[in-house]
Amino acid sequence: MPSLYPSLRSISKLALVQLACPSVLGGSPPTCTNPQTSCQNSTAVSDTCCFNAPGGQLLQTQFWDSSPATGPSNSWTIHGLWPDHCDGTYDANCDASRAYTNITQILQAAGKTDLLSYMNTYWKDVNGNDESFWEHEWGKHGTCISTLEPKCYTDYTPQEEVADFFQKTVDLFKTLNSYQFLSDAGITPSSTATYTSAAILAALKKPRGVDVAIQCENTNELDEIWYFFDVKGSVQTGTFIPTDPDGSKSDCPATGVKYLPKSGSSPPTTTTTTTGGGSPGPTTSPGTPFSGKGTLQVTTGGKADGCIISAGTWYTTGTCATFTAAASGSGFTLTSSKGKCGVVNNVLTCGASVSSATVFSNSNGNLAYNSSPSFYASSAPAGSTQATVSTTQEATSLTITWKSS
Repeated sequence: MPSLYPSLRSISKLALVQLACPSVLGGSPPTCTNPQTSCQNSTAVSDTCCFNAPGGQLLQTQFWDSSPATGPSNSWTIHGLWPDHCDGTYDANCDASRAYTNITQILQAAGKTDLLSYMNTYWKDVNGNDESFWEHEWGKHGTCISTLEPKCYTDYTPQEEVADFFQKTVDLFKTLNSYQFLSDAGITPSSTATYTSAAILAALKKPRGVDVAIQCENTNELDEIWYFFDVKGSVQTGTFIPTDPDGSKSDCPATGVKYLPKSGSSPPTTTTTTTGGGSPGPTTSPGTPFSGKGTLQVTTGGKADGCIISAGTWYTTGTCATFTAAASGSGFTLTSSKGKCGVVNNVLTCGASVSSATVFSNSNGNLAYNSSPSFYASSAPAGSTQATVSTTQEATSLTITWKSS
């Protein structure tokens, strides 16, 4: 679709190393008169400085990292602000020329020292590299927000849109106290209790009146919440309107969801399920990682990003392949509909070319080869493109986790 005709609801509901500046940034974001609300328009809107398109549904996403723990023990932390299309798909890495690698310096130059201090507490990278995490979120998602494009500013000062992106993300996060929302419903971190997805989703819906999406790692450990907004006007000055998810779905199991304390991994326990008000009752734990049938989920840059498909390649759209994991020695083997899986010439491969299945291992819930959970690709795939997954270092690092079928 031509760029002048974004976000038509009638067409699949489309909406959705640099030098720091030496002084405080001073341009002005657009002034929007009678702006329309993203994802709600019935006619084309060409002014994408006052209308977010095609990324019209904005997600404020949050992490709960329990091991290793990040952020305060009684608070979720910031993942990012993502501009999804109004059907759950999204663009990524939209402007390489603005993929800045000096976020701290940019915020300091903008006079945003209080913002930076807050981010150092609440916008944390699980591997301890906050700056790299911020760079990733800005480059992958921030550059795809149409109302943050330089052309939208009067008297634009280079990089001022970066400060606006991080400020708005933090401002939204401050209104979404996930820890309190859950606690008010009797859902608190525990090494023994488990919860139903329905109870968690209801607790998070209550203060806003709309649904959210939740994500789990290691099959059943709650670790992400996605809050959804349509925006009336620009991201900088517009009104964020809570809305239901438009395409994105929760991936946690119906029962047996763990909400672990931030003190690290808990030992295996007999679990109980709480429905959010009733008495706990016994439940069985979901499938053990890398046993039976399941899918191989890919995470890169701290975000779930597609899965491994039947040939052993990485794919970010479409249906995930089902793999069978079978115990073998001190680890396990994997097979797909293509055949046995193995690492052949440093490449993850499944099919007739694999003469002997590789014995993989489980490293803290991640697929590991030769005890290493690190896999790589030259770049993240997009659309119908598939990426070769390698065990030798390349530009994009990824981890692979198991989701039981």
